[in-house]
Order: sequence, then C-alpha cells, then structure tokens
Amino acid sequence: MKKDRLITLAIHTYPKALILKGILESQGIAVTIQNVNLLKPVISPGVRVRIHEQDLPHALEILETDPVFGKSDTVSEKPQKNRILIPIDFSDYSLMACRLGFDFAAAHQAEVVLLHTFLSPFTMGSLSLAETISHELKESEEHKLLFAKANREMTSFCEKLHQLMVEGEIPQTPFIYRVCEGVPEDTIILMAKELNPSLIVMGSRGKTQKEIDLIGSVTAEVVDYGNFPVFAIPEGFKYTHVSDIKNVAFFTNFDQQDLISLDTFMRLFHDYSFGIRFFHLTEKSDAWTEIKLAGIRDYCQSHYPGREIDYKIIGEDNFLDNVERLFQEASIDVMVVPNRKRNIFARLFNPSIAHKMLFHTDTPLIAIPS
Repeated sequence: MKKDRLITLAIHTYPKALILKGILESQGIAVTIQNVNLLKPVISPGVRVRIHEQDLPHALEILETDPVFGKSDTVSEKPQKNRILIPIDFSDYSLMACRLGFDFAAAHQAEVVLLHTFLSPFTMGSLSLAETISHELKESEEHKLLFAKANREMTSFCEKLHQLMVEGEIPQTPFIYRVCEGVPEDTIILMAKELNPSLIVMGSRGKTQKEIDLIGSVTAEVVDYGNFPVFAIPEGFKYTHVSDIKNVAFFTNFDQQDLISLDTFMRLFHDYSFGIRFFHLTEKSDAWTEIKLAGIRDYCQSHYPGREIDYKIIGEDNFLDNVERLFQEASIDVMVVPNRKRNIFARLFNPSIAHKMLFHTDTPLIAIPS
C-alpha cells in the first residue's frame, strides 16, 4: 500500500464536513472534501472527508476525543509539563517502578511526580456528644501522627532515590512528591485527572501474592478506570531500562479502538527498538481471522518500519495457561492491552483481558486506554 493514498474518514453534510476539516487541519492533518456523487459536480447532501492513509491513527484519536465528533470523556486539557505519575508505597516493587519510571521520564524530558496515599483507620460511629468530642480530638492527633509518619517515609525514600542518582543507578531526573490521605485508587485517579500524565507507572506484586488480592488490588482499579496509560511492573521484573525491552505482545480484537491504542503506544515508545507480536483470542480460528491478522502485520510494517512484526491466534480454552506458554516461547518482555473504562458489574462478572493478565502473570503490563 502507498502511504500517500487518500482514504475516506467520514461522510457528513457539507457544513459539518467543513468543521471536521478545520479540526483536523489545526492538528496538521491534510484534508480533502469530495462529493459523494462525482457524476454531478455540485455539493451533494453528503460529502466525503478524505485524508492520507498514514494520518488515519492520529485522525481517529482526534475524533474519539472531540466533544462534537466523539464520545470520550478523557481529559482533553494538555498539561503545561510532560509528567510521569508514580504511585508508591515504599516497597521494593515501588522502587522497581521508580527505576523504570525515571528511565522513561529522562528519555522523554518529563517530570516525575511521586504519590503516596495513606488511609486513616478512624471512622465515626454512633457516639454520645462527650464521646464524639473525645473521638474527634483523638482522631485529629492520630491523623497528625499518620501524616508525619508518611512524610518521614517519603523523605527517606527520596533520599534513597537521590543516592541512586549519585551512584548512576537511575538518571538525574527532576521529581516532586505528594503525600495525601484517602483511598489509594481513588486518590491516584484524582491526581491523574489533575496532572494528565503521559504515563502512570505502578508496581504490582508477584503472581502468587496477587491471586489473594482479587478485585481489591489498587493497580487493578487504576487499570480498570481506563483513562490513562498504565505501566504495571511486577516485583520480579529484571529490567531497569526501557531500552532493554526487546519483545512486546499486543492483544487485539480487530476493533477500530485497537488501532488508536496501538498508535498511542507507538508514539509513547517510538524511540525504543522492539519487536511486536499480535495475539488474538478466539473460540474458533478461520481464514478470515488469519487475513485480518496478516493485514494488521502489513499495516504495522508500513507505518512502523524497521520492526519485527508477527502474530499468533490463541484459543479460549485454558487461555491463561496458553498465554503464559506462548510468552515463554516468544521471550515476551512486556504485554500491551487496549483497555476500555468499565463499570463495576462488567469488572466483576466479565473482567477485561488487562485485569485477567494483571492477576495471572508476572509479565509487565501496559494498559492503553481506547
């Protein structure tokens, strides 16, 4: 396929097509408006909005986030600074998240924001007036102690990071920190809405430990929120530099949103050299599935040249075991999953692939909102 061939992005009335043309051209995308009926050289009720094929992923992302042409509630305001958000709890896997997060931030000239959240154990019950006053005084003192303890731990953690910078273990990257009280997953999501980070980097525990956490995992809650890219790093991850990642698995369902997620991922990690293997989950493989996967491979080879591209079909029977086996065979370092924002019922009764993989594998996961 030629990269410069024109494709039809949408068909609208002429006034609406002009609005869309202005939006796309303001983002550097060349647009051509063409009559639907080429036999009659007049402006017909419906006109084609055509763009170059290579601009399709960017154009689709603009359509998804535009208040007129899309339905996304993703934060649209761009931050003044490029930021990487790293929630921490001072554990070893938080330190691993910082190693990778600081490496990524240095490569993208981004500022790191460390976030620690603590939860006060005090709750108000049915108390008399005298008991209420006593309880409030005790709670106030306890809150001060908890806040002071969290700040001391954060200061100690930051000193450790500065020491690692001096020793050359992590890059000299500017960072700030915040200590907040609240439910961790809710606080992380609120902070992400405020900062609009290009990436959230979080530590997650090993496979055997995660199995007991079920839906209560903080990382799982942030991933399921689905509005920001999340890099979830398990405790045993052996790499400390993103450039060490050589093989990436990308899960696809042949959805238009997958194309947007792929483009978002490639723009985040375009400076790194890695191969991509596409995985598709299906009950029954057929010729059409093979054709679509081959089409994705050809698309990637055309739009992201120089990368090794391959694909694999996975049966739904023993899905998790099959994935783990294929990951070992292909030496997969990181998996990428397009992720949609889901309500609580969907998460309980039909967990996303991202949620399943987060709990049943020790391979790092990058969830890309779609």
